[in-house]
Amino acid sequence: MALPELGESRRDAAARLDEAVGLAEAIGIIVAERMPFRVRAPKAATLFGSGQVETIAAAVEEAKAELLIVDSAISPIQQRNLETATKAKVIDRTALILEIFGERAATAEGRLQVELAHLDYQQGRLVRSWTHLERQRGGFGFLGGPGETQIEADRRLIRDRMAKIRKDLEQVTRTRSLHRSRRQKAPWPVIALVGYTNAGKSTLFNRLTSADVMAENLLFATLDPTMREIAMPGFDKAILSDTVGFISDLPTQLVEAFRATLEEVISADLIIHVRDISHPDSEAQRDDVEQVLKEIGIEGAPMIEAWNKIDALAGDELARVRAEAARRDNVVTISALGGEGVDALIACVAARMREDCKLRTITLPASAGQAIAWLHAHSEVMGEESRGLETDYEVRISDANWARFQAMQAGAA
Repeated sequence: MALPELGESRRDAAARLDEAVGLAEAIGIIVAERMPFRVRAPKAATLFGSGQVETIAAAVEEAKAELLIVDSAISPIQQRNLETATKAKVIDRTALILEIFGERAATAEGRLQVELAHLDYQQGRLVRSWTHLERQRGGFGFLGGPGETQIEADRRLIRDRMAKIRKDLEQVTRTRSLHRSRRQKAPWPVIALVGYTNAGKSTLFNRLTSADVMAENLLFATLDPTMREIAMPGFDKAILSDTVGFISDLPTQLVEAFRATLEEVISADLIIHVRDISHPDSEAQRDDVEQVLKEIGIEGAPMIEAWNKIDALAGDELARVRAEAARRDNVVTISALGGEGVDALIACVAARMREDCKLRTITLPASAGQAIAWLHAHSEVMGEESRGLETDYEVRISDANWARFQAMQAGAA
């Protein structure tokens, strides 16, 4: 495992190296050695300087390693030259992440998205065949396996396969749009969880929905989006969506391939950004998530930050984090694992959702039991005053629900 540090970085070098090791271990790779390097002037041929390449090659030989992972993007030429120098298979950060996604994708849609990303990555390279298309197992052949050959890529077949996948994903996008339009007609608010991988999104999702989405101390434990109903004060219900975790240097191919999935975030009424506040790179991870959101077209959307894993903090550091969160309107400190602060988060979400609601007075006869029940379910009834056979209801209601209520009344008339 080689970690090149290119130029100035705000990330903690040790934490970045730990993350790279975690990525490798996420698919069962045993890391025999980890080596950080500062690369001041990247070499076109090998990325690393000649002395660094010799050091890496010696470490590979001593450990009898079969695979060298470079935690950076490398060109096909750099990959080939490093393989020649180290006599080991070499993959970069992008290939490793794609391999993880290839093994983890559980649905047909997820597998198509990852395969599209992989083919886009592969078509510009001359160092692996596309024969994985014939295989049924997860992963994409970076790590070896049956059917792998060297330099036999047929670009026309790859392009044809990519065109077919894009066509299939367009159908997925249309289906999602139909489901989304039905939800909007309901209309229940949609809340999307986003965050850096392993920040605790799925743990929070499970706690809020009593679901059993895979939640482990593992990078990219969740790939396929999951949606569940949750109770929300002042609302009939809300839809909570759990999404794929983001990561620094997330391959652009994956951002593009997962656009259909991430559209659930684009259309959300509110975004909860779950952050691992105990992580030394928490600020840099926040920047990475915001960059991906920007890439998919989300800027200025209503957002709450859930500073998770406060159970991992203690003493002065815990006090500092709590004090900083208290100074911000859109931050709630929580422990998704233990449940601390989750009720406060729900209350904060409900309050933000109500900001789009207006106070209205509605007069209904006592006989309008169905309409009265609907108001209690879909709005916040602030007060009521009886006037003989009629009652004035003071309600806080969203524009969408107000329009829906008016349509219901017009249909009943």
